[in-house]
Amino acid sequence: MRVAIIADIHGNDLALAAVAAEIAAGVIDRVVCLGDAIQGGPQPAQVVARLRANGWPVVMGNADAFLLTGDDTSAEPPSAERRRVLDETRDWSLAQLSATDRDFIAAFPLTYTAPLPDGRELRCFHASPVSFDDILLPMSPDDDFARLLAPEEGVIYTGGHTHVQFIRHLGRTFFCNPGSVGNAWRHGQPAGQFRADPWAEYAILTVEEGGHLALEFRRVPFDVAEYRQIIAASGIPFAEAFSGRYDES
Repeated sequence: MRVAIIADIHGNDLALAAVAAEIAAGVIDRVVCLGDAIQGGPQPAQVVARLRANGWPVVMGNADAFLLTGDDTSAEPPSAERRRVLDETRDWSLAQLSATDRDFIAAFPLTYTAPLPDGRELRCFHASPVSFDDILLPMSPDDDFARLLAPEEGVIYTGGHTHVQFIRHLGRTFFCNPGSVGNAWRHGQPAGQFRADPWAEYAILTVEEGGHLALEFRRVPFDVAEYRQIIAASGIPFAEAFSGRYDES
């Protein structure tokens, strides 16, 4: 069985379309989405339409919940300026969505479990099984993974949220983060020099009978010039600053 794992689309349907085309061209048995699908980009309605049409299960992310409620549940409250950006972008995003779209998002579960060969399971969530705000990074201590995941042999764990592709071994099993489809970026960039990456990230998990496992991290380039045009034409607030993330000059 081959499972494509996608996460953190953030309203970027151009990047999602590039990933969906690559998935369709391969041999993939199942696709799961780890949340933060809609809020934060210029194409929220288009992302909803594609996810609904494909019938892929989607778990609730913190940005999805914020879109519906307006409540920022992160551990560190944003600055006043950042809160203004979040609120105005949320208002615009909601205006693009129908009541049916909003009901679709509201139905996202907090976790999703997919059966795998040999009696294994793939446990899917946004940040951790207990909260879509938890932080798991490549440098996080083993104790954090043990506390938040309570790993069980036979269960493979996958979450997004931090936009970092990585794997962490957990005894005889592991956790993986597929990275971000719609807003890939490198951690540790200097202040004031933020740049987004011109590709979409995802992962493919292969599980075969007899305990054979493989995990592949993928990057799919998308047309950044076209995406900047989409941003400019969308009417999303702060479009110039948003588009500037992809300025390579």
